[in-house]
Amino acid sequence: MKPDVNLSLTLEQPDKRLALFGSADRYLRMIRDTFGVQITSREEEIRIAGEKDGVARAAAVLDKLQRKLRRQDWLSAEDVGQAIGQAFDDTHGRSADEIDVYVKGAVVRPKTEGQKAYVTAMFAHDLTFCIGPAGTGKTYLAVAVAATMLKRGQARRIVLARPAVEAGERLGFLPGDLQAKVNPYLRPLFDALHDMMDFEQVKRLMTNDVIEVIPLAFMRGRTLNDACVILDEAQNTTPSQMLMFLTRLGHDSKMIVTGDTSQVDLPDDTRSGLDDAVDKLRGIKGIGLVELQREDIVRHRLVQNIVNAYERRSAE
Repeated sequence: MKPDVNLSLTLEQPDKRLALFGSADRYLRMIRDTFGVQITSREEEIRIAGEKDGVARAAAVLDKLQRKLRRQDWLSAEDVGQAIGQAFDDTHGRSADEIDVYVKGAVVRPKTEGQKAYVTAMFAHDLTFCIGPAGTGKTYLAVAVAATMLKRGQARRIVLARPAVEAGERLGFLPGDLQAKVNPYLRPLFDALHDMMDFEQVKRLMTNDVIEVIPLAFMRGRTLNDACVILDEAQNTTPSQMLMFLTRLGHDSKMIVTGDTSQVDLPDDTRSGLDDAVDKLRGIKGIGLVELQREDIVRHRLVQNIVNAYERRSAE
């Protein structure tokens, strides 16, 4: 299928080609992957090909960056990310609470007031905790925010982590290599991710280490800069594991911690790291805390009735 639109731009300052394109064309790849366009350069011409909307946004970013290079001799990844974000902000006709993801024509919208508060908190804070019952969209919305940050150049990578704790079952010695053994624990994260991007795109980004989906234990010893990091099922961490995770936060990164404190699968004498962290960190400036309620459940209508029934029986 041929691209809908082909557009040519003039390279204003050929001597600043490296500054505009980035080392090994890094900045061009950011623009290309964000807007789903093809970008080629020959002599003093930059050609952009793709769908009309993507081409227009990519051209706006390149124009903004070229204007910036009239006043300076270099660009940073932050400059490129801001230009990409501006290209999205300038788009008209879109609701303010829509989250733009990679799938063509798809957007994710918070459906309840609690979910809207959650999305706002994620964009406003470097560290956000979200607690709520099953079906409230804790993981799904976090992955959507991570995807849009990657698409807009506001993060260079996504790291999705989950503790490998069995939910009351004994799985025994699973066959396969290490990845095959931990995949069952990580499946919910993959499910959310594949709603945001097509399969081949996820595969390519994972191959290039732009997206990591890993067990929590693999986080030890790392510092994550320029990343959106999500810890799912955080109620199944111990306090020491939670401290280890939170201290991975690096420069220009965003961290989102989600969990359901009514579904803890730890031994009875072990306190949940999520409960412990919320108690210790509540009220600290710069940390967001959102508590979703049964009214925020957006799965099948029976899910809310099931949660209500279990809570009533527990109270009795």
